[in-house]
Amino acid sequence: MARVGVFVCHCGTNISATVDVKRVAEVAKSLPGVRFTTDYRYMCSEPGQDLIQKMVKEHNLTRIVVAACSPSLHEKTFRTCTQNAGLNPYFFEMANIREQCSWVHDDREEATLKAIDIVKVATAKVRKNNPLQTTFMPVEKRVLVIGGGISGIQAAIDVAFNGFETVIVEREPSIGGRMAMFDKTFPTLDCAACILPPRW
Repeated sequence: MARVGVFVCHCGTNISATVDVKRVAEVAKSLPGVRFTTDYRYMCSEPGQDLIQKMVKEHNLTRIVVAACSPSLHEKTFRTCTQNAGLNPYFFEMANIREQCSWVHDDREEATLKAIDIVKVATAKVRKNNPLQTTFMPVEKRVLVIGGGISGIQAAIDVAFNGFETVIVEREPSIGGRMAMFDKTFPTLDCAACILPPRW
């Protein structure tokens, strides 16, 4: 059975000014599979990451949830931290309680309840995660662009200029899409056919 550790970040005051982070950590203790919870001022800092690694060993944790900011900002940081703690990096989930909670709410009680729900979902998910492995595969430098409208034409040109063999597939007998049907285009009133050909 998964042994989950939940780490709730204050993010300075970005989260803790709106969300009662200590209460979130306290409620998380009662969630299925959770064996350890704590809150910390900056989980992404070196001391914060060291805390995660230390608690993994101390409490024999097998899954990690970090309730903090956006995964686009620190997911890689915490996956690496999880791996450094000796766990599969995919035994980690991030609960975004900053952008999706503290930054969009003014009411502390509502924000705290929402943060608790976000942590519940992340905890339920991480318990079901499977150990994944990263694999590298060769990439063929060939691109298929579906649709020969003005956007498809421009996409094909951009990709081709970056060294990829490019194929356009269009269901109509000619490319150009709806723009090819116009006799004039705004604001210059040029004919559509005059500006459709690629500009090199």
